[in-house]
Amino acid sequence: MRLWRSVVGKLWMTILLLVSFVLIILTMLLLEFFQKYHVSQIEQGLSEQATKISRILEAHANDGLGEEIVFEILDEPLGVAIAYNKEDFLFSPYGSYKGMIPVDTFLKDKDLVKVFTERKQVTKEMALSDLDLKGSRYENLIVAGVPLSINGQKGAIFIYQSLAVLEETTQKTTRLILLAAGIAIVLTTFFAFFLSTRITSPLRKMKEAAFEVSKGKFDTKVPFLSHDEIGELAIAFNQMGKRLKINMSVLSQEKEQLKSILSSMADGVMTFSQGGSILITNPPAERFLQQWHYENDDESNSVPPELANLLSQAITTETEQTGELILQGRNYVIIVSPLYTQNQESVRGAVAVIRDMTEERRLDKLRIDFVANVSHELRTPISMLQGYSEAIIDDMAETEEEKKELAKIIYDESLRIGRLVNELLDLARMEAGHIALNYEDVDIEKFINRIMNKFGGVAREHKVDLQRRIESNGESFHMDSDRIEQVLTNLIDNAIRHTQEHGSIVITQTRTAKGITISVQDNGSGIPEDDLPFVFERFYKADKARTRGRAGTGLGLAIAKNIIDAHNGHISVQSKLGNGTTFSFFIPEI
Repeated sequence: MRLWRSVVGKLWMTILLLVSFVLIILTMLLLEFFQKYHVSQIEQGLSEQATKISRILEAHANDGLGEEIVFEILDEPLGVAIAYNKEDFLFSPYGSYKGMIPVDTFLKDKDLVKVFTERKQVTKEMALSDLDLKGSRYENLIVAGVPLSINGQKGAIFIYQSLAVLEETTQKTTRLILLAAGIAIVLTTFFAFFLSTRITSPLRKMKEAAFEVSKGKFDTKVPFLSHDEIGELAIAFNQMGKRLKINMSVLSQEKEQLKSILSSMADGVMTFSQGGSILITNPPAERFLQQWHYENDDESNSVPPELANLLSQAITTETEQTGELILQGRNYVIIVSPLYTQNQESVRGAVAVIRDMTEERRLDKLRIDFVANVSHELRTPISMLQGYSEAIIDDMAETEEEKKELAKIIYDESLRIGRLVNELLDLARMEAGHIALNYEDVDIEKFINRIMNKFGGVAREHKVDLQRRIESNGESFHMDSDRIEQVLTNLIDNAIRHTQEHGSIVITQTRTAKGITISVQDNGSGIPEDDLPFVFERFYKADKARTRGRAGTGLGLAIAKNIIDAHNGHISVQSKLGNGTTFSFFIPEI
């Protein structure tokens, strides 16, 4: 750092300039004072000398010794001119000023001539220019004139001296002042640097501490060794650092808390500047943008046009804007609200909340479909109960056999309604988490054989070959046998109903250290690819015509999935239209 850019240099230069200015003014005033003083002393001395000469000449006016005495007592560098009258002038016979002042000067000068005319004492400084000469002031002459009266003649005594003696005095005085100025400058420099060091040393420490604080080291302390303003500044700096540390800690905690809140939110949150630049996003919002960029093959940092339009409207109108967007088969609701400055005077940006409403919309659709499906499933048996009961009441059945047949149909439909209601209640309990499992050790081979024996007659009736592939040889597995039998019953019943004559159904069981896997595979009609993701939904049927007698209630697979989920397992399906279907479920070892 250059000296004049530092506090020490600036303070030193300021004090030095101030001292120099004061010394220059003082020098000028002293020189002026000494010059005036010496000139005054010279004038006074010359006046006294001229008066003394006048007295001597008047005292020896008759013996002629006056002139000799006058010329004897005068020493260099004084000069004298004795004028007995205006025509008779006598100059000192020796000296540097012999003949320097012409007689006309004494007679024509308006001040000096007053000695003759007004009989007054006159003292005057005569410049060389008045004598038609050139030179400095120190070569000027001081002339003192007094009246002289001898034998009734009006004369005058003029004594004069050069100011050369003043030059020597001025030079000596200037040298003394310059010496004093040099000493003062040296002392001033020493004092300035000493004072500056005392001031700048703690300031330098404060600067270093400020840089440390700017790097995040808020524990940095500045030592205070004095109780003056600098010490108070150090104390204030330390208090500022302490308070800043507390505030930064609070801000950091709030930032982490806000970050945790945003990260844990299921909804996407994005904040924008007034210009539309993205400032903050949370993970759901980032996934939303990634999906939009993937769908639109856009690698830029732009946002969907729908969101940009809502953002522009929110900032322009300063009101909340709402819109919807379908992206990658998912439904999003976007709410954009303006953000205001601290004084609530202007809009500084906006915040967008992106809510994935896919599940809600799916649940709404399921609710609507559930009502429609239940209504559809109940309408047919109720209509049949109503129709056949009216036929009996109206005696449309004439014989006992016809009445028994109508009564049997009514009975079967009532059983169907009962099964539907029981299945709905069972599914509702399962989905509410009220399913109770009765675990027991079950012999897998005997368990599967018993189920196959139960469906043996039905398989033969439909001319379907029911087979098994079991790896378990007398091994047991811990599970709820009744619930798993309910799952296999549903799967085998579905396989038999959807397998053509001379088809085959294979029950496969494999065992690993992690658990057991059971599959039911048929070579029946299969399930369309579009229907595979929905086969475990309530009331969902691949048979859109809902042919009576062939299709069930649509609740069996939903119940099966809930039972497997209760066992902490999973169930899956693989199928190709026309090539058959395979349902597999896995139950982990407990």
